[in-house]
Amino acid sequence: MKTTRTRPAKRSASETEDVETFLASLEHPFKQEILALRQLILGADPSIAEGIKWNAPSFRTSEYFATFQLRAKDGVQLILHLGAKKRDTAVSGIAIADPESLLDWLAKDRASVKFRDLKDIEAKRSAFAELIRQWLKHV
Repeated sequence: MKTTRTRPAKRSASETEDVETFLASLEHPFKQEILALRQLILGADPSIAEGIKWNAPSFRTSEYFATFQLRAKDGVQLILHLGAKKRDTAVSGIAIADPESLLDWLAKDRASVKFRDLKDIEAKRSAFAELIRQWLKHV
């Protein structure tokens, strides 16, 4: 099996400013949780950059792989996906170790992670950061 190395995403100042502007004007009951998760995701790997996709903060390396689902009512939700390119993993699925059962699989190549509040994020911080690092191997 051939291993490909993820190229670091170029962190565009304008994309980061777009996210900052978006978040500054965001009125959301879980805004603090969104901000905490944003920092956790960006800190999980130096190759991660951000932008606004699908009218929400999203994260990428060579492809977008995670997007906030801002309509969730019972906490904050993040959708993990593999970007826009069709991949073989859509048929066979991807292998992610998830000992804390954080992932709710929506399809073989897409999953959701929900957090109730800041306390929930803090309790699952390490496990979630590890999930992000594993997910990047498939992007």
